[in-house]
Amino acid sequence: MSKVPVLVTGGAGYIGSHAVLALKDAGWPVAVIDNLVTGFRFAVPVGVPFYQGDIADGALLARVFAEQGTRAIMHFAGSIIVPESVENPLKYYHNNTANSRSLIAAAVHAGVPHFIFSSTAATYGIPAVSPVTEDSPKLPINPYGMSKLMTEIMLGDVAAAHPLNFCALRYFNVAGADPQARTGQSTAGATHLIKVAVEAALGKRDHVGVFGTDYATPDGTGVRDYIHVSDLAAAHVLALEALIADPAQSMTMNCGYGRGFSVLEVLDAVDRVTNRTIERQLLPRRAGDPDALISDNRRIKATLPWVPRYADLDVIVNHALAWERRLTEIRAEA
Repeated sequence: MSKVPVLVTGGAGYIGSHAVLALKDAGWPVAVIDNLVTGFRFAVPVGVPFYQGDIADGALLARVFAEQGTRAIMHFAGSIIVPESVENPLKYYHNNTANSRSLIAAAVHAGVPHFIFSSTAATYGIPAVSPVTEDSPKLPINPYGMSKLMTEIMLGDVAAAHPLNFCALRYFNVAGADPQARTGQSTAGATHLIKVAVEAALGKRDHVGVFGTDYATPDGTGVRDYIHVSDLAAAHVLALEALIADPAQSMTMNCGYGRGFSVLEVLDAVDRVTNRTIERQLLPRRAGDPDALISDNRRIKATLPWVPRYADLDVIVNHALAWERRLTEIRAEA
């Protein structure tokens, strides 16, 4: 298969930077555009062309497409904090929906034929049944989930009208870091549980909040499907190969392992890996958190030759911990 030039939007962010590594490691020509509002320049590997700017800047995108010969886009740029989306919905409809519309329009204008979209399990809202299939009702309960669903709908309509095919990958709970500690979750004040827990284990926080202990789960805390970020990045590369192999076909697939861990099980794993005890503060539920959110991943396994390499909670925690230590060094050197 011809390895076409790929543009990664948000490639200086958490998941985007892992996708850049996965593409680069597999020999794909790759370039990055990121406005660095939440991304980090150090997350982009040396030698990867980098453009600082916004995906709503049509002139910049046209220049990038021309200079790089872009034939595929992996779109990660956007805002991802659910409570913030409730407080500031217009930010999310601007960053996630309107800007995605600008990017898709630029891709159509330039004749870029393949598009992979970073979507989310938040499109399902609070599912009546878990594990959740791709055909489950899409009933987002916050502007974040709705902004992503609107982009999925846009892509479907555009693919029907123009020579562009797409894959929307609905992520469950992404965690961990590059096994070689080349990149990881670097955002200050991040809300991801495993990130927060390893920060606490290293003394960067004095406790971890456990939001809700009365859920209908074995230990009363919320259960989530945690997927290693490098396994997720590998799925993007395989999805790109599938889009190129069949330009008439578009896909929407869940990205998860199909099994869940509770908040307390995750904290126990961090205690076990670090040989420390994190202080846990038991707090009230947050609005809109489902009891359990686990992916039915049969479609992605049937569609792509995707074999997760890091589907082990202790491995995920170990990689997150190694990155957190490396991040401390990077910030000390800065």
